[in-house]
Amino acid sequence: MSERELEFDENTVEALGRLFEQFWILRDEEPEAYLLVRNREQILKRYLQEKFGLELIIHQHFAKLEKIPVEPESWMGIESFQGPMDYAIFCCALAYMEQKGIDEQFLLSDLAEKIQELYPGEMPLDWKNYQHRRALVRALKQVLELRLIKTIDGNLEQFQLNDDEEVLYEVTIYSRYFMRSYPDDLYQFDSMEELLMQEWNRQPDDQRRKRVYRKLILTPFVYRKNEEDQDFAYIRNYRNRLRDDFEQHTPFRLEVFKNAAMLSLPDPKKRYTLFPDTKGITDAALHTMAVIRENKEALDITEFGTVRIPRASFDMLVRQTKEKYGHGWSKKHREETPEETAGQIIKVWEEWNMAVWDDEARMLTILPGAARLTAFYPADYEK
Repeated sequence: MSERELEFDENTVEALGRLFEQFWILRDEEPEAYLLVRNREQILKRYLQEKFGLELIIHQHFAKLEKIPVEPESWMGIESFQGPMDYAIFCCALAYMEQKGIDEQFLLSDLAEKIQELYPGEMPLDWKNYQHRRALVRALKQVLELRLIKTIDGNLEQFQLNDDEEVLYEVTIYSRYFMRSYPDDLYQFDSMEELLMQEWNRQPDDQRRKRVYRKLILTPFVYRKNEEDQDFAYIRNYRNRLRDDFEQHTPFRLEVFKNAAMLSLPDPKKRYTLFPDTKGITDAALHTMAVIRENKEALDITEFGTVRIPRASFDMLVRQTKEKYGHGWSKKHREETPEETAGQIIKVWEEWNMAVWDDEARMLTILPGAARLTAFYPADYEK
């Protein structure tokens, strides 16, 4: 092995970041990024297997890191999908493409008809139903975004308005590699838990370390769940070693607190999905947490750093926040009601694993990760 392969240089760090941030890197669309990964294949494969237990696939047409979380979370789904119907239609579309050859063309009407046949829901799909057509459009947009098919002629958006609209598609080479290959027959598994257990059976060595590395890189926060939480104990006991490793091989910095650990990015880069982002609601969320921290003496904070609060009380806190900080918010959030802003803050916190919302009890559980992120206006703005 050459010295270049042994060295985890700046370009290798860049390649690793792209693999974690993107679903896959397509050679035709990102030739430079593809070569960046391919030229460092051996060192990347070795590091990813040793520390994360993850497989790097290098194909002549793409590079892909199989990112398998330790615990699947709701926010890990496809962001544009709105319910089980979207996912079911998406899977039916994949099944249809399995029957087609590479570069074979097909019509939207044929695909829609086949999806109706394959759809597993109790109620059949009816393309005269506007909501069903919208679900199909959302699913196919995701198929197109992943480059599993490409549009030859027509406009998918028009189908949302008229079920007689026709579109011509073509199957791409990538459609054959979207689904992950499993060494065992999927029919032998009865639950998602069994499927995940099979993954760890293939990783007999250093499972604790690989679990911790996956949690840190694939989730916003790692929380201490109870006194016997061995994964969190590993982070606390080996924090210096972990910190050095992440700083050497990634642009991230490890931060460890009593009940939470996270990776932060001292030098924000556009490629990464980060919180806070440029959306106005993140300003409101950060300011709200600042007000909550100011009132923490009145809150019942558990041993594990969580706070359970009724929705009505949370709305009042957001109202206080708006009175104190709202003058600097975007026009949209200045003009909406505190209750509307509160609902959006809850949604953002849920997406970033900072809170859990119980709709039935109308209770919000704020997790310790949210408490690490607050914001204030600079002194010159206040003046």
